[in-house]
Amino acid sequence: MEIWKRNLAVCWFGMFVTSVGMSQIAPVLPLYIKELGVLDTASIERLSGIAFGATFIISAIFSPLWGRAADTLGRKPMLLRASLGMAIVVFAMGFAQNVYHLVGLRLIQGVITGYSTACITLIAVQTPRGKAGWALGTLATASVAGSLFGPMLGGYLAEFVGLRSVFWVTGGLLMIAFVTTLLQVREKFVPSGAKVPSLDTIWRQIPDPGLLITLFLTSLMTTVALYSIQPIMTVYIAQLTKNETHVALISGMTFAAAGLASVLASSHLGKLSDRIGPQKVMLVALVAAGVLMVPQALVTNPWQLMVLRFLLGLATAGVMPALNTLVKHAVPDSITGRVFGINMSAQYLGVFSGSVLGGQVAALFGIRTVFFVTGALLLVNAAWVWRTGLRIAERLRRKQEKDLGGPAL
Repeated sequence: MEIWKRNLAVCWFGMFVTSVGMSQIAPVLPLYIKELGVLDTASIERLSGIAFGATFIISAIFSPLWGRAADTLGRKPMLLRASLGMAIVVFAMGFAQNVYHLVGLRLIQGVITGYSTACITLIAVQTPRGKAGWALGTLATASVAGSLFGPMLGGYLAEFVGLRSVFWVTGGLLMIAFVTTLLQVREKFVPSGAKVPSLDTIWRQIPDPGLLITLFLTSLMTTVALYSIQPIMTVYIAQLTKNETHVALISGMTFAAAGLASVLASSHLGKLSDRIGPQKVMLVALVAAGVLMVPQALVTNPWQLMVLRFLLGLATAGVMPALNTLVKHAVPDSITGRVFGINMSAQYLGVFSGSVLGGQVAALFGIRTVFFVTGALLLVNAAWVWRTGLRIAERLRRKQEKDLGGPAL
């Protein structure tokens, strides 16, 4: 088996296990905050957004640094660092005595995260150009498959074993990812020995900086929109259901609906982006996601919400694989890690901003308002891609075809 295919399989498993571990936390976070002594609903909404987003604002600062280290030291060391560090910190969250302990550990987690970023960089660099969309789309299914299984497992553990056990099981799963990566990932990395270039030097190496600016803003706005819902979903489910004893489990199933749809669609949309161009797939996906957000504010029971979340998953499955494919084609391999690190920083900023925004909007105007705001953000994002991204991507595609003597995307 070719090295890139072997690593794709191993990274898929590692990202799946990591995603299972991390996604367990989202549906039980508001319940855990309540267990830690916060009883007011508005305070729980606000603190859920802050606790959920705390990891990502710190990750936004450190992600470019880890991307630079990946280009200098290799991608496998970054995979090992991130998986082992997260295993220890997340396990410790199960011993938190108050909400401040929890937020503090989430901040520490933000310093050491980066497993998915290193996986994407490794596969993007090793994969042949014509297979990039398929490979990155396949890799994306690992994350969403974990997001499918993780919330259901988290809801089950929270209901039948206890909220703290969710963090302990999560830490164990992350340790499995560390051991698997240590034993199975293969990377023939040879340090260049050259001085690490500055950000300004890196920027001058990029053929079309305008394309990257568009992609970074798309990453930011998409994650703001999607993650504004995550921290308050459990509170919304509690308002919709009459059976309060199963809120965690129903919330896990609702989270899982979008993950199931993305598993079914991601690799197919990756192949489609290889055929017709990732920019077209990304534009249609953003429009569909924006439209599907609106009816979620109008549902009257959790089952209606699950159906709409499933449809939303089908739409959003095309965004990130297409975006990562465009990033791969936009930069030289020698600086891919740093550029993916910057792009991941944009996503982390979006997760933090979105989770805090969702909690604040829900507390001030009601949870249903969050869906309208989210839908508007996605449609604005689609308009931005239409006005700038498509034109820039088309210019880049023509340049690559000229350089390579054949179709590049």
